[in-house]
Amino acid sequence: MKKIPNILCILRIILSFCFLLIRPFSGLFLAVYLICGFTDMIDGYIARKANAVSTLGAALDSAADAVFVGILMIVLLPVMKIPQWIWIYIAVVASVRAASVVIAYCKYRKIAMLHTYANKVTGLILFTVPILYSYIDMSILGGIVCSITLLSAAEELLIQIRSRELNRDSKGIFDRNRIRPDSDSDT
Repeated sequence: MKKIPNILCILRIILSFCFLLIRPFSGLFLAVYLICGFTDMIDGYIARKANAVSTLGAALDSAADAVFVGILMIVLLPVMKIPQWIWIYIAVVASVRAASVVIAYCKYRKIAMLHTYANKVTGLILFTVPILYSYIDMSILGGIVCSITLLSAAEELLIQIRSRELNRDSKGIFDRNRIRPDSDSDT
């Protein structure tokens, strides 16, 4: 049971490379896409439930996510019709995310991205884009996605600016367990 999360990450990496051989937006593409998403959802859950959380598992999960996203960008971006304003929005969101990472690194000497509820919603919304792309006009879908991603990026940036200590598991700007700037606690 303890090896299952790592096996799921490896499966996600292998399936991600399959996207290079599958026609984008086909039934097979969407089936493989959903399987990859499912493995990403349950690997961490199984690791926590089986008390199998490890540094190797976390690194493998990050690598699987990077391969999945990287290959999808290679496969999908050339065939998607994305309005120019969305590209500008993407650049703004990327800049806000980069600023958050830089601030976290300067403050904590660690590259840190937070597990806020807004970031989880962003991940879910981004995951739905290839599924909904054929059914919803990209201007509408892009507007929804861009708004949510910018809000979550701005929230993370504010948390990194205001927090005195790194808390990767902060649920959001109003999280009671988040260390407040005026707190003397070292926990």
